[in-house]
Amino acid sequence: MAALNQNLQEILEKSQGTAARTLDRFPAVVQESLVKLLGYPYQYPQLDSFIKVLMAAQLKQGKSGFIGENVEKSRKNFELQMQSITNKPTHVQFVEDIRLPLQSGSIYARHYHPAPNKKLPMIVFYHGGGFVVGSVDTHDEVCRLIAVHAKAQVLSIDYPLAPEVGPHALIQSCEDALAWVYQNRRHFKIYKNRIAIAGDSAGGNICAVLAQRTARTAYAPEAQFLIYPAVDFKSRHPSFFAYKEGLVLTGEDIDHVIAYYADRYQVAMDDTIISPTYGNLRKLAPTFIITAGHDVLHDEGKIYAYKLRQNGTKVHYHDYEDQTHGFINLTPVSKKSKKYVVEMSKDFKKFWDKYH
Repeated sequence: MAALNQNLQEILEKSQGTAARTLDRFPAVVQESLVKLLGYPYQYPQLDSFIKVLMAAQLKQGKSGFIGENVEKSRKNFELQMQSITNKPTHVQFVEDIRLPLQSGSIYARHYHPAPNKKLPMIVFYHGGGFVVGSVDTHDEVCRLIAVHAKAQVLSIDYPLAPEVGPHALIQSCEDALAWVYQNRRHFKIYKNRIAIAGDSAGGNICAVLAQRTARTAYAPEAQFLIYPAVDFKSRHPSFFAYKEGLVLTGEDIDHVIAYYADRYQVAMDDTIISPTYGNLRKLAPTFIITAGHDVLHDEGKIYAYKLRQNGTKVHYHDYEDQTHGFINLTPVSKKSKKYVVEMSKDFKKFWDKYH
């Protein structure tokens, strides 16, 4: 055990990305031993053992959750954390940062095109981060993987964040970005009627809200790709109580999101601008929903899939039972996370093609 402890110290002293990639190569039985060694106090037997080691190491360093009382510090920490695990980025033939001159104010976006000489569908992507942290940089690798494996252009939107803006301004900016893409569809050489929206966590929430708000407009999306979306600010489901401690997204994070995004702007918890699960779910674009088994948001995502289906929307629902919230951001260090993101990107393309 002493030798194992020494070995672990040496690994953790390497750069975060290198250390994590080394840990990822260990057999599950060794990873579980490390979890015990680090004194991880939570019992999640079905959770991927590599993620358990990461969570145990974070707790050992006194880190918990990712949105705190100091917003600037939370943003900086998230950016640095994502930079620290970055590996060689997935190659995409054409990547360019562009400015979108929107009615609600100019914002930036990053355009990925895996085959610049071809006409391809477009996926407008809204990053996660509790509406408070995150950027086109923190989700760069995810967008690269989606572009390559869904065989589509991706436009990742750098929308304004809370608490500087509230739900109405944030959603308006995101809607304007979607309308702008539609208006510029010829410039981007987008296949006719092939604009989808995608996002993880808060980004999934934005997509669900946009799909409802734009349902009867010319620029309504043709499909939705929701990755562990937040869709219900009002209710606390069993998964919230089961997984609110010791994982990537904590109950405390949720409290901060509510304070910054809803309470500050006096938005009711069941207002459809933040809780699309209470909105009009009829005649919405075909929806591909992913949840993570060990996630405070698991149940609301699953319920949303069920409600959409009940209201006549075409739905594909898949739960990655051994994963936790945020797993799509671990692709630079986790072979399993990368495998899952590649798989869901390919499956989304098949789903979209089927209902096009």
